[in-house]
Amino acid sequence: SGPDFHRESEEIRALLLKGFDVIGALIVGKSDTEKTAVRAIEAARKLRKVLSGSTNSVNEETIGAVADPDTGDIRFFVSETEGSTSLELVNSVSYDENTEKFVWETGCLLRCEIPIKLPFCFPVNKPADAENIFLRAVEAVIAKFKDPNVVYMVEASSKASSDVVQPVILRGEELDFDTALPNIELLDKAVHNSDQKLLPCAHFCLKNKSTPELFSVENADIIQISVLLNRSEKSPKCKAPAVEYFPAMEETRLLIVDFNLEVLCYAVQGIPLMHAVSKLVIPGLVDQLNLMKKMTLPNLLTQHPQVSGGSVSLVQGSYEYYHYLQDGFDDSGWGCAYRSLQTIISWFRLQHYSSIDVPSHREIQQSLVDIGDKDPSFIGSREWIGAIELSFVLDKLLGVSCKVINVRSGSELPEKCRELAMHFENQGTPIMIGGGVLAYTLLGVDYNEATGDCAFLILDPHYTGTDDPKKIVNGGWCGWKKSIDSRGKSFFLHDKFYNLLLPQRPNMV
Repeated sequence: SGPDFHRESEEIRALLLKGFDVIGALIVGKSDTEKTAVRAIEAARKLRKVLSGSTNSVNEETIGAVADPDTGDIRFFVSETEGSTSLELVNSVSYDENTEKFVWETGCLLRCEIPIKLPFCFPVNKPADAENIFLRAVEAVIAKFKDPNVVYMVEASSKASSDVVQPVILRGEELDFDTALPNIELLDKAVHNSDQKLLPCAHFCLKNKSTPELFSVENADIIQISVLLNRSEKSPKCKAPAVEYFPAMEETRLLIVDFNLEVLCYAVQGIPLMHAVSKLVIPGLVDQLNLMKKMTLPNLLTQHPQVSGGSVSLVQGSYEYYHYLQDGFDDSGWGCAYRSLQTIISWFRLQHYSSIDVPSHREIQQSLVDIGDKDPSFIGSREWIGAIELSFVLDKLLGVSCKVINVRSGSELPEKCRELAMHFENQGTPIMIGGGVLAYTLLGVDYNEATGDCAFLILDPHYTGTDDPKKIVNGGWCGWKKSIDSRGKSFFLHDKFYNLLLPQRPNMV
């Protein structure tokens, strides 16, 4: 059972700054030292290939180190090329007390942050197409990084106030994506070139650092890279802005996926800015986007169904998700309102409005008996409760008052979206939706005042599985619901009444 290079490469790619590379591997063991060193070198080369996505031979020096588990002594071997059968033992190894000094004396950090809002549409009756459409949309973003009209603005973000260095503008058409990183010629720190793309990173670094303590990651020179889309270049043709309309041939759904890319890269000060951007920053952005893409795919179809032009209003603060069969208690078929009440009480507890424990079903029933709403025989029964009973319990246990909204039919719920949005904005508490045959917890609404369209963020207490957030979201137990979905099916029943319980936030400090 050897290492899983593909899995480990994904983790390393997310953690290892661009500009650093795998140069070798160390194995702890007491077996044949030279054979163990060969294994370490083979592992390092394989991991380096997976990280780079290349299948070509790695003709760079690679280090294989073997550590004795008893003494801690380490022996180093070097292999010149991948095809080489001989190893060279390193007889002399020097250790620097200030190991960071060389790294931060000769290099700097490049930082680039880009928020991306990626909208795409897919046919409602072909949800399987969503993945391919999403992947194509991501590839289009990746291609945009190399677009000739994209502009990269390079500026210092950690210069001394007395050193004013003007930003440098690099255009996509000036970047070099073909030259391999090892073949790039490093420039002298003192180079002053009128061609901005050939300026070294040292142009933005402090020329002198007075004390060795400054050579650390906390005091590293940082160069900020901003990505801009250039629309001011002269065009051979005079064009007016144009909007293209592509009519959908079938019902479609709009998804908007948000990516917030933020990459750090390490660059030696002698590397030209054009290569720092093309060989470090852009690959770093691509790697991070691909990693986020893989994380997004499993949850793709549970994304918020966007209501065009709508405003989202959500519960404020933390809460706990209570559902059927939780804590080993079987309440399937009758306990959904109890579970919704437990979620609401957890909100008041986690916001420190109350210190009481979240009550059990029996304790909820006991409180209703205590106030005279139910007979003693109610305790231990499987009798349903609704919004009115929940308001009684919240008043008795927490001293919380509630507002109740009644609707005669599920078709009328969208008419209450403006009022519900105001509740989340002003009160911020979870809402219980009861009546009919089911109870739900409402965590937010998306409401478009112009069109009246709305969507409901539903936390469903009828879930009976394990407390795995990914499983809960993927299964639709917590997600956005429209009153009528894309297939014309109503989420809220039109022939049933509903009561909405809106707990009020205590008016206290």
